[in-house]
Amino acid sequence: MASSSFVIKTPCSSANIGPGFDVIGLALSLHLELHVTIDSAKVSQHPLNCVVTYDDQSNSTEEISLDPEVNLITRVALYVLRCHDQRAFPAETHVHIVNPIPLGRGLGSSGTAVVAGVMLGNEVGRLGLSKERLLDYCLMIERHPDNVAASLFGGFVGTYLNELKPEDIARIEIPLSEVLPAPAGGIDTGIRPPEPPLGIGHYRKFPWAKEIKAIAIIPDFVVPTANARGVLPTAYSRADVVFNLQRAALLPAALGTSPPDPDMIYLAMQDKVHQPYRKTLIPGLTEILKSMNPSTQPGLLGICLSGAGPTILALATDRFTEIAERIIANFASNNITCQWKLLEPAQDGATVHY
Repeated sequence: MASSSFVIKTPCSSANIGPGFDVIGLALSLHLELHVTIDSAKVSQHPLNCVVTYDDQSNSTEEISLDPEVNLITRVALYVLRCHDQRAFPAETHVHIVNPIPLGRGLGSSGTAVVAGVMLGNEVGRLGLSKERLLDYCLMIERHPDNVAASLFGGFVGTYLNELKPEDIARIEIPLSEVLPAPAGGIDTGIRPPEPPLGIGHYRKFPWAKEIKAIAIIPDFVVPTANARGVLPTAYSRADVVFNLQRAALLPAALGTSPPDPDMIYLAMQDKVHQPYRKTLIPGLTEILKSMNPSTQPGLLGICLSGAGPTILALATDRFTEIAERIIANFASNNITCQWKLLEPAQDGATVHY
């Protein structure tokens, strides 16, 4: 066959959902798409046999590289390919990225890109790897499993990392620069990158009550994940840890029960591990989280920071516009503009369509 084409669709994700810091993730119905064409009749003149084009539908200001050695998606795909002795993309590969996911806003944009990259490498290399094995590749690059597992497998997930053997721990802690070598020579860069150990991370998908929708209120500024992690303490009190454990244990049952119980869900989405410390990075966060509850806002079930923020995730059964407008008004009092989206769980995760 002279040419083939397919589309990879990967949903964005929201991590933590309140108390499940670095553990719980939710795939949402806003998808990054890769429109891939392979024309084997061509003799490629492009580096690594790959052309990257980009359609930004996210209104993000961040610059996205179209160099296949620099772009995160194609770089991840090259990592997967080179672990299987394939030095470059098949000639000639065109990857057209269509991205509606705002960057750096707490909707798992980097995790979504990593998942899309491993899916791309698996598909163009005809590797036939399972999603469970692809998760290991994701976790060599994106070390927190909540976002990548949600985007890869879909739905509402709990995740954990295995305790590894000493020799495997050495491999999983290899710096990212060694997993994905910096651009330095095209086809010879990263001769044999480190393969991931088997079974780095695992997930379990939880039920989700059909009545519950997710409102994402997306402020017009970026909170870099490194900054959001930098404000967190290095140690926590026993009381705060127990507080979160109690609520994280309750959360899957609360969000999986139909009809939803607003009081239980609101209680189960409380947190003392990350949200209180991130208020300095997100003006109005404390007021939003305290003022919005099922008693003061009909239709609302619970509210939390999405990932590292600044996006606010409100779970609700109705009055979606009213809820969004109240939160947007609060941000506006701090001179912050927002957009909002009504989303649902993306149950299928990352998919390939021919």
